[in-house]
Amino acid sequence: MPRSFETLTLDDAKTMLAAGEKQARSLGIAYNLAVVDAGGHLLAFVRQDGALLGSIDLAIDKAVTARIFDKKTSDLAALAQSGRPLFGIQQSNAGKVVIFGGGIPVVFRGQIIGAVGTSAGTVEQDIEVAMAALSALEQ
Repeated sequence: MPRSFETLTLDDAKTMLAAGEKQARSLGIAYNLAVVDAGGHLLAFVRQDGALLGSIDLAIDKAVTARIFDKKTSDLAALAQSGRPLFGIQQSNAGKVVIFGGGIPVVFRGQIIGAVGTSAGTVEQDIEVAMAALSALEQ
């Protein structure tokens, strides 16, 4: 029997991106923001005017990383240090795994239904913008 699952919708993603953009504007930084669905595929992306070109792939890859490993990318960063259990994980998946903050899974009813990824500022700012996007779904 097939199993069903929940996933983010395009409307969810638009809501998240709008909230993330608002937070980025409050920081005065042009951001790249990405939302992936439950399968880890890009659902929506926005690059604010003037956002760093090098951050485009980082935002997308942070979202994908958070989904395929079902962990915040900041948590993976700690686990990927030398001598830790996931040392070298960033070399997996054709080197597209990003292990610094800004990627966060979206959990609904105990199930991961997608993820958000942000990039342009410091790691702390990236986490702040991602959290703002995530919080938009809780309202």
